[in-house]
Amino acid sequence: MEKELVFATNNAHKLEEVRSKVGDVFKIISLNDIGCHEDIAETGKTLEENASIKSQYVNKNYSVNCFADDTGLEVKALNNEPGVYSARYSGFRDFKHNMDLVLLKMQDITDRTARFRTVISVIIDDEETLFEGIVNGKIRETPSGNDGFGYDPIFEPDGYDITFAEMGLDEKNRISHRGLAMEKLIAFLKSV
Repeated sequence: MEKELVFATNNAHKLEEVRSKVGDVFKIISLNDIGCHEDIAETGKTLEENASIKSQYVNKNYSVNCFADDTGLEVKALNNEPGVYSARYSGFRDFKHNMDLVLLKMQDITDRTARFRTVISVIIDDEETLFEGIVNGKIRETPSGNDGFGYDPIFEPDGYDITFAEMGLDEKNRISHRGLAMEKLIAFLKSV
């Protein structure tokens, strides 16, 4: 029997990335699949806190093994903003506005060093474990590419001359912050 694991999200892009990465190790199901339609408030001050809030909420209210992630774009010259506020940096849950605000704030800045960081909180049999994935790179001056989501069109990972939005899903999954955190999660799941 295939093991199921709830991913505490309804973000179709994240689900596609994670399902592609996990393969047949576990069947990844969404909040929608378990009938969870609440907007789980991300009130934490850190990525770790937000990931934990979401996984604990799902585990407590639906009695399922689950995991949740929180991801932030951390731009060195902006004191690691938008960070934990990445999804609503402009005051809206709209990545075009958020991306435009980062570009506006970076307009006259030459140090464009940035990183994406993902923290995953997984709860298996009521036991929580955290994993982290980081990818370093820089902020482009203008968006480029049509794939991906969020800040992908302005983030160029170290060692590449293209943005995440210009990469195919397999390539992005291999090197991305979420992909790296997922590799740690998958290794952990195989061991339990």
